Amino acid sequence: MYESDGKNGIGLRIGKFIMIELDHTFKEALPIIEKIEKAGFEAYFVGGSVRDALLKKEINDVDIATSAFPAEIKQIFHKTIDVGIEHGTVMVLWGGDSYEITTFRTESAYQDFRRPDKVEFVRSLEEDLKRRDFTVNALAMDKNGHIMDYFEGQKDLNNRVIKAVGSPQERFHEDALRMMRAVRFVSQLGFTMETNTQKAIADHHALLGKISIERISVEFMKLMQGKSRSKGLELFIHTELYAYCPGLEQHKDKLEKFARFEGSLSTRSAAWTMLIHFLEIPTAEVTKFLKLWKCSNKEMHEVQLEVKTVRSRLTHPYTAVDLYQSGLTIALEVEHILEQMHFPANIELVVEQYENLPIKEKKDVQISGNEILAALKIKPGKWLGQLLEEIEMLIVTGQLANDSEAILSWVKNQSGIGDRSVN
Repeated sequence: MYESDGKNGIGLRIGKFIMIELDHTFKEALPIIEKIEKAGFEAYFVGGSVRDALLKKEINDVDIATSAFPAEIKQIFHKTIDVGIEHGTVMVLWGGDSYEITTFRTESAYQDFRRPDKVEFVRSLEEDLKRRDFTVNALAMDKNGHIMDYFEGQKDLNNRVIKAVGSPQERFHEDALRMMRAVRFVSQLGFTMETNTQKAIADHHALLGKISIERISVEFMKLMQGKSRSKGLELFIHTELYAYCPGLEQHKDKLEKFARFEGSLSTRSAAWTMLIHFLEIPTAEVTKFLKLWKCSNKEMHEVQLEVKTVRSRLTHPYTAVDLYQSGLTIALEVEHILEQMHFPANIELVVEQYENLPIKEKKDVQISGNEILAALKIKPGKWLGQLLEEIEMLIVTGQLANDSEAILSWVKNQSGIGDRSVN
């Protein structure tokens, strides 16, 4: 018989198992599992891919767990890479793709709250799943689509609950980043958090201070882009995780205001931009704030420009200079942000205005600095860069034609240019 919960799709119940139909991502990985089984070992799909399959979400990649030890996997497959062999993970190259195969394992104490002191390989699937973070992630599926569920993960999926496997205090002491992952899953999945799990985060939130900013940043951005971001942020604030995130500890009230903003933030730059806007961080200090989060130089530049553009756009329509400096991609993203803020936006007009710009970037200017120097026989210097910037803005604003002769004529009429001539 078929069974449906009305939310998470339909599965075929067989005894105590649910059998789901494998999509193409799982099917492409089936030869890996079959080859391991043929060698006399167990192998299963595990974790997020199984959870997402039950939720009828798109599967992008799969993780495979096995009773075979790393050395045995390397004997079974000819092309492998030791990506984390000390923790039981071997990458198998197969059919143009790569798959991470991890041996069932148990873990000892975590002295640094992020890495186990010792990993022990085991042959038991249940022992392996017991060490995972949340019940909805402690699921396994065999090659036929049968779900192995030792910790009522399917029940929690049906009830839309994030709950730690076993003792939440133990799970968070093992890896304190799991507290951020918990609120991130609330944001992404729109689930609620089980009472004891939430209490354990509130009690042990200070452990997040043991985790690197790089790892926290990854989870924070996923939280910020979740479909239920407001729900996730409220927990993030209520459990006081925010106090151990750079630049946020003094901004609880502003974070709460941001949590009430329900607009969609589909990109990292949009997420950073709106956070910074609500935190009221001065535009000149945006880069300093993002450096605390270990953002790349490219991302810092893009976000600072986007923040500047949003704040400018909230006070007046785009000028030609505004559009030229922001570029079309950022300008359109800003218009989408304005829509989310219920501020008048006009995407069609922005596209039209951008297309009518005389030039779109510096390289479009029909003359170079060397050409100016050669034509006028003048000495180079710092003034030349300033002159080229002035030419660029005059062209953008329509005060000067983008023509080499017109530009040279304008340059010749500038006082002081002749004083730099070569004798």
